[in-house]
Amino acid sequence: MSQPYIRLTNVGKKFQTKTGEVEACGDINLDIKQSEFVAIVGPSGCGKTTILKMVAGLQPYTSGTITVAGKRVDRPQTDVGIVFQEAIMLDWRDVLSNVMLQIDIRKLERAKYEPIARNLLKATGLEGFETKKPYELSGGMRQRVSICRALVHGPSMLMMDEPFGALDALTREQISMDIQRLWMETRKTALHITHSIPEAVLLADRVVVMGPRPGRIVEIIDIDLPRPRRLDQLPARFHEYSTRIRDIFKSKGVLAMD
Repeated sequence: MSQPYIRLTNVGKKFQTKTGEVEACGDINLDIKQSEFVAIVGPSGCGKTTILKMVAGLQPYTSGTITVAGKRVDRPQTDVGIVFQEAIMLDWRDVLSNVMLQIDIRKLERAKYEPIARNLLKATGLEGFETKKPYELSGGMRQRVSICRALVHGPSMLMMDEPFGALDALTREQISMDIQRLWMETRKTALHITHSIPEAVLLADRVVVMGPRPGRIVEIIDIDLPRPRRLDQLPARFHEYSTRIRDIFKSKGVLAMD
């Protein structure tokens, strides 16, 4: 069997605070195959975002080992695109220039990557907005720009930290469809952090269910649903997966019992 692309072995993270040591998560064991879409769902404070940052090399882990493509993670990863909760854009750059920021920072050839940037903008419904400034965009449009920027340099990994959390329900659903389409076209190895059970089931090949802090993996659920998945044609199994995850949270006291 081939080596997993991302491997977390007995990973834990503890933070030092003014009042003492706080354990964010521990005993995390997770293998992610290349081109797999994995979602992590759990309550606030269970270490979901911490796991993403540790895999990306943005935060050191206290114990265990993380490897990407067989190499130990001990510094920030460069072959990754990250979409954060807030769409961070430079006010003085237009939409196309914000997407191309990755290219400028990495000192890559603009002529090679500008067509890629334009195609990503077209794929996410932003064709015609290339010269608009951030203040002229809605929240959903700004987050689409962030997604394009994360993908423009062709990374092997796409990491998303609750990228839809600040969006209204309709925009959230549309961008979920955009993400699914882009992922099906590019097959990036994707790690998606979310509080939303339906969102996790809709997008992921597997859903990692976390318990409350200190976060532990309670269960990993294979989502056996055909793609593309459509919000208006969800099979009964979609609701069965969602109910199963809710039942896990109920058993852990995360959701109140009826």
